[in-house]
Amino acid sequence: MIENNTSFKIRYAETDQMGYAHHGNYAQYFEIGRLELLHELGISYKKMEEEGLILPVYSINTRFIQPAKFDDTVRLRTILKEIPTARITFEYEIYNAENKKISTGETVLVFVDTKKNRPIKIPQNLLSKIMDKF
Repeated sequence: MIENNTSFKIRYAETDQMGYAHHGNYAQYFEIGRLELLHELGISYKKMEEEGLILPVYSINTRFIQPAKFDDTVRLRTILKEIPTARITFEYEIYNAENKKISTGETVLVFVDTKKNRPIKIPQNLLSKIMDKF
């Protein structure tokens, strides 16, 4: 299992009329966690794209337990529990300042070769970086 923790503040522009973080922002929060975890592994998404590999989202699920509110500092825990194949699954947990879990989520992404526009198995160079930390 590999995990990363990232903290950030809920910005005013991300909130709805009730002052809660709008549900539509959670996909972006999850992206922050994914990119931070990959970066920690020495994997650059930008470099992957330059080499003809993309990771489109196949599915996304979110469960809202309590609202995140404007100006709250939250901690996003991103977890990679399984060895990726042609898909990679990330799990997420968001905690408030009192360390109470306020949201969970999961995204499944697919490795796609941009030249062939087809799914592929995870390239060996990326798999090696993941296996080094597993």
